[in-house]
Amino acid sequence: MARWVAGLDGSRGAWAGALLDLDDPGRHRCGLFPDVAALLDAPEQPLIVGIDVPIGLPDRILGGGRAADRAARARLGPARSSVFPMPPRAAVYAPDYDAAKAASRAASEPPFAPSIQGYNIFRYVRAVDELLRARPDALARVYEVHPEVAFHALNGLRPLGLPKKGARAREGLALRRSLLAAAGLPAALLDARAKGVPADDHLDALAALVVAWDILDGRAVPLPDLPERDAHGLPVVIWAPAVRVASSVASSSCNRSHLADRP
Repeated sequence: MARWVAGLDGSRGAWAGALLDLDDPGRHRCGLFPDVAALLDAPEQPLIVGIDVPIGLPDRILGGGRAADRAARARLGPARSSVFPMPPRAAVYAPDYDAAKAASRAASEPPFAPSIQGYNIFRYVRAVDELLRARPDALARVYEVHPEVAFHALNGLRPLGLPKKGARAREGLALRRSLLAAAGLPAALLDARAKGVPADDHLDALAALVVAWDILDGRAVPLPDLPERDAHGLPVVIWAPAVRVASSVASSSCNRSHLADRP
């Protein structure tokens, strides 16, 4: 029986997705999916899906963000700003940005408001929240990840030091690609970016796939160690892949053929 895993990253109003058959790495595909259900119900029926979107929305936020957000930021150190602190549930469902800021300040201690960048992903958060509450069976398959947390672990818990956007984007994307190759993803999959998907979204979806692989293998790490649940029973946890040994990954051949070496 095939063991498919998948990764998803929000991209231009849809989802950049990547799928891999762990028992036959020659079988894989990437695509742009209109919603999460389209990937869950795809012919591959992935066993585990890593998704770059917050899951689990507490009604009240203490300490500047969900425990998962705080744990992820603590791990990332210098790159902590890449983890947007999620506000309370009411803010995510607010009708506009001003209402979201007011709802967040009213139900957080100390009071804080989401950035406009954070607010812009709320449509993705709502879509996944509604899906998981409507389809509780999907909770056993869909796991929250964060690409920069994943890349940080694949880099031996060392800061990457290179952004994926801006003047040094080419170097940053090349480094991330090399880390994915070193983690065991086949070169053909790395090259299989779907039409219309930006390069950074493609690599982020692949990072989510690596976390899904480690979850299926029982190697992934929850942040925090003791996950919480929100009032709807959804887990509040960001999953990270197992830490890889950092050894000049960016300048090596990355050992792209070691899929069979994984447990």
